Parts: sequence; C-alpha cells; structure tokens
Amino acid sequence: MQPSPESVLADSEQTDAQPAEKPALAGKKSAKKSARASKKLAGEPEPAPAPEPEQTDGRLVDETAQADGRLAEEGERSGDQAIRDAALVEAILFMESEPMDEAALCRVSGLSREAAGAALEALSERYAGEESGLELSMVGGGAAILPKRDLWENLKDRYGRKSEGRISRAAMETLAIIAYSQPITKAEIKALRGVSPDNMIHLLLEKEFIREAGKKDVPGKPIQYGTTREFLKCFSLNSIADLPKLGESDMDRFELEGEG
Repeated sequence: MQPSPESVLADSEQTDAQPAEKPALAGKKSAKKSARASKKLAGEPEPAPAPEPEQTDGRLVDETAQADGRLAEEGERSGDQAIRDAALVEAILFMESEPMDEAALCRVSGLSREAAGAALEALSERYAGEESGLELSMVGGGAAILPKRDLWENLKDRYGRKSEGRISRAAMETLAIIAYSQPITKAEIKALRGVSPDNMIHLLLEKEFIREAGKKDVPGKPIQYGTTREFLKCFSLNSIADLPKLGESDMDRFELEGEG
C-alpha cells in the first residue's frame, strides 16, 4: 500500500520545520553578543562575576595551630628559665657573706645584666609577702638577703652582729659624728666631743668602719675621715643618704662652729 499524497506532504512539512529552530537560537546568541558589544562601546561596566564560595584551607589552619603551639612552648621555656635564674641568684646571695653588686653577680652566675636584674626583681617581689621573713636589701651598693627589719627586734639578742657588741659607747658616738659630718678631721671631732678621739679613731680604723678620706685644704693638711662600705653593711644601709634623719637638737650636736 503506497502512502497517500497528504501523508507525504505532512511528513515533508515536519521535516522542514525542525531545522528552523536552530537559526532562532543562533539569533538569540548573536543578539546577546551584540548587546555586550554595545555596552562596551558605551563604556558601561560589565557585571562583576559572582564570588566563588569561600573555601577553608586545611593546611593553613594546621600551620597556624603549629605556630601557636611553638610560641606557647617558647613562652613556657622562657618562664622556666626566669624561675631558674632567680633561684640561682638567690643561692649565690645566700652563699656569699658580702653584698654583691650587679657586675659581680653577673660574673659569678654567668647571667646577662638584664637576666640578673630580672632575677633580683623576682626575688624582691617574692620576699615582699608577709609569709617571708627575709627581704632583698641593697647594702653599700650591693644586693643581700637579710631578715626583715621589723623582725630584727626579736633576733638581735641572739643574732646581733659581734662587731656591734664590741663597740663601746664612746666609739659609737665617734662613729656617729664621722658618719653625719664626713669628711671630718680629728680636731673637728674633738671640738664636737670635747675629748681626744685618737683611741676611738684607731679602733674604728681597725674594724674598717672608717677610712682616711683625703686631706683638708688648710694649713697642716690634716687627714679627714669618712665611713666605709663595711659600715654600710653593718648597719644595713645602701648609702649615707639612708642614715636616719636627725632632729634639730641632734643636728646641733654634729654641727661645727662656723657651719650652717
């Protein structure tokens, strides 16, 4: 049976109609390109591309965590070293019978000036608490570990310095005159005390509480006397400026005629 002319024509129309869609699509694409070209010529900015979704870099997170861990370990080691430095300085001061200045402390401990200074600060803070009976004191320009001053009243009878016990009242009076009036000559001491200070001067020189401090620029060039570091250490003073302040009546005792 042969197909009818109508069916053949219908199939032909369908076949011819299908390819006709492609030119329409091509026309749309061409229109879009023409529109973009027109915008470029007109100077209109093209729309920014949509941002890509942010991604977390696992390696970056790991590296940051590792860096933080290293910093924490270094900080811990630094803190441990500071504690050890303070312990070392404390042991040295405990073993030494003399106050130590910073240079001597660095030489014995092997620490830098910065580390030694930090260790002294740490010890001072540690001893500042009421639970400690010791304090870090500066004596004659050097550091020393000593009992706290407010406890000395309970300790002096048993642990008082032997050198203090052997100083007579006359020697102490002469020493006080020299300490508050230095540099001073024998004649000036005699003028203040009313008696010759020769024996007391000799005794105080033996104990190394006083020293010759040059000669006075007057006829005869008499020797002048002043106190020593041993004097400062014995009385727990950092310098002469730390001597107790005198009242007016006491100042009169140490003031030579023609002075003030």
